[in-house]
Amino acid sequence: MAVYHWDFSVIPRYEALLVRGTEVTLLYTFGSVGLGLVIGLIAGLARLSRSRLLNVPLIGVTEFFRCMPLLVLIIWFYYALPVLAGLQIPATVAAMLVLSLYTGAFYAEIFRGGVVSIERGQWDASRALGLSRWTMMRRVILPQAIRRMIPPFVNQSIIQLKNTSLVSTIAVPDLLYQGQLITADTYRPLEVYTAVAFIYFALLFPTTLLAQAYERRLAKR
Repeated sequence: MAVYHWDFSVIPRYEALLVRGTEVTLLYTFGSVGLGLVIGLIAGLARLSRSRLLNVPLIGVTEFFRCMPLLVLIIWFYYALPVLAGLQIPATVAAMLVLSLYTGAFYAEIFRGGVVSIERGQWDASRALGLSRWTMMRRVILPQAIRRMIPPFVNQSIIQLKNTSLVSTIAVPDLLYQGQLITADTYRPLEVYTAVAFIYFALLFPTTLLAQAYERRLAKR
């Protein structure tokens, strides 16, 4: 059995590509999280409506995105949607759109779940004070719900950073895609993907520790 000789000396030569890939990965993470929060807030609050005409389509859309594999969605939006819509969609736009809608569907359920988790007494007390629905939501319900929403929001955002690696399948130049280019140039896949894995770990591990620390802090209150 041949012994593999590791050689990480090739990695520093491609530092610029790895840095660029990391920047693109973070751009798609923060961009899709920001857009996803807007989508999730609108959809989550709309789900609180008693109107079936509004609720049924929202349930269908959110569950569609929550139940579909993200890789399938990325490929479909990039290859199939342009055929149906009759227009060209750049890979960068398709990737951001899918990532935002996908995480927005999960954020919508977090918003909705956080609001409905507030005890019935808080709602009744707000109504007894004569508060309007919007004022009650803004000043009483949401401030309490947000504390409960933050841990799942942070966890979903961490998952989103990992999800961005799938955009490499449509040639978006993220960290994983740059790793593929470097591998094709160096024929050192083990070293390259080890370096890529380490970068992902360096990005995710501190964030995970901060999320756990915040959850422990909330638990003590």
